[in-house]
Amino acid sequence: MSLLSSPSRPTDFLPYPPRTSAPLRIPRVLAIAGSDPSGGAGIQADLKSIAANGGYGMAVITALTAQNTQGVRAVHVPPAAFLTAQLDAISEDISIDAVKIGMLGDAAVIDAVRSWLEKVRPGVVVLDPVMVATSGDRLLQESAEAALHALLPLADLITPNLAELAILLKEPVAGDWAEALDQGKRLAALAGTTVLVKGGHLKGGHPTSGGNGSDGGCPDALVNTGGLLGQQTVVVPGERVPTRNSHGTGCSLSSAMATVQARVGNWEAALREVKPWLQGALREAGGLDVGSGNGPVHHFHHVQHLTQRQDRLRHQTPAEGEFAVALRDGAAGDLDAIYGLEFIRGLADGTLPEHEFAYYLAQDAIYLNGYSRVLARAAAIAPSEAEQLFWARSAQQCLEVESELHRTWLSTRPTKATLGPVTKSYVDHLLAATVSGSYGVLVAAALPCFWLYAEVGAALHAEFLAVGAPEAHPYAAWLRTYADEDFAAATRQAIAYTDTAARLASGSERDAMALAFRQSSRYEVEFFDAPRLHA
Repeated sequence: MSLLSSPSRPTDFLPYPPRTSAPLRIPRVLAIAGSDPSGGAGIQADLKSIAANGGYGMAVITALTAQNTQGVRAVHVPPAAFLTAQLDAISEDISIDAVKIGMLGDAAVIDAVRSWLEKVRPGVVVLDPVMVATSGDRLLQESAEAALHALLPLADLITPNLAELAILLKEPVAGDWAEALDQGKRLAALAGTTVLVKGGHLKGGHPTSGGNGSDGGCPDALVNTGGLLGQQTVVVPGERVPTRNSHGTGCSLSSAMATVQARVGNWEAALREVKPWLQGALREAGGLDVGSGNGPVHHFHHVQHLTQRQDRLRHQTPAEGEFAVALRDGAAGDLDAIYGLEFIRGLADGTLPEHEFAYYLAQDAIYLNGYSRVLARAAAIAPSEAEQLFWARSAQQCLEVESELHRTWLSTRPTKATLGPVTKSYVDHLLAATVSGSYGVLVAAALPCFWLYAEVGAALHAEFLAVGAPEAHPYAAWLRTYADEDFAAATRQAIAYTDTAARLASGSERDAMALAFRQSSRYEVEFFDAPRLHA
């Protein structure tokens, strides 16, 4: 059930670049920030960013601003006691998975937030030290800078722009990328946490996320002198997007990082997921036509593209391959989630605990037994002899792989072969598809086990080869199984049959097929994550 490609690696199974989509889990993310009545920055941008990246957003207001796309006209900071009342009301009732902190205004507000953090201790805290707006307006009183420094160690990630980075260090603004990285390292050492150094304000373009600043690119880098990243600096390159519509970019980036980190638990994986989304938001920002100054980014650009395609697919017969492309777009967020899982990263680098691997194998064997029955049902109701033979052979191969798992792998890894909760839910979902009466819905539900597994396996195998395929790797033998061209060919065939079924289906049946595929894709993520939770 189970095959990897890195998020930046084009799929071998569909020649189309993936877009991000809503992730599997719904993290509960609290934004603590000021209000922007134009909707482009501040708490308004935070809530849009959280929702666009699959989170449930909550908001505590620290300041009210009078601003638009041309600049900030006035700032009003409500009493700190009322801020504390807002924070307590949320944390006393709702579990908070992540916190994003933005504009704080003055020292009293900062002290109130610090006291609350020390009491509640949220699992993820991202601090965007809002001091200077993109327009150049000052958003934090200079007298509050000392209080802000005391807040830095309570953050898991700090996301200053280059001007704020310089202010925090009391140094001139970095003139190039190398100097910016050095400043990021000094701030990380000072605060004892991770710093995201952003190249958006380097000479050569507008704030974006993502190359090096001197070549027209726009890099980001995660810096931590304590080694929490596995290395001190992780640079993620990217293109610079030429646009003046960059209002709220910093707010949006930090909120997205908090949301995705709460889901995947890995800062590098979070950044690699957030960066393409933010670049798309900048690229599509002109379509919003908001204001005459620096306009906002388009937080929901990816949703708009998917919605337009879904509407077209619902009302007209898709062209060959078009439905498969739409399915792949819809699974992009789930693939990104898989790549960020501790299980996958541990399997890749050899640090995966043996008992988790054994649990995974045992659940895989149980799953394959149920999956074979699902494929057998697909063979029974398939509309052509070729499809009947394909699904029947696939069902037989499932049983053969299950037997091989027991004989070769599980015999040397004693573990409880009891049905796990995720395995049960996934198989129950597939069995429900067998009684839907629709061949298209059934094969769409079965497809992620081919497709997502094949992509994940291909990337794991490529990563294993890239480091020299070391014999000492504890999972070397398993990683080699991912180089199965027969399975890759079967995956392409399964995609083609599903796409054909969609072209023969009604609009409502295509909707049901897309839903069944999305649900199975989400179960794939849960299946890979189950060993961490249940082993």
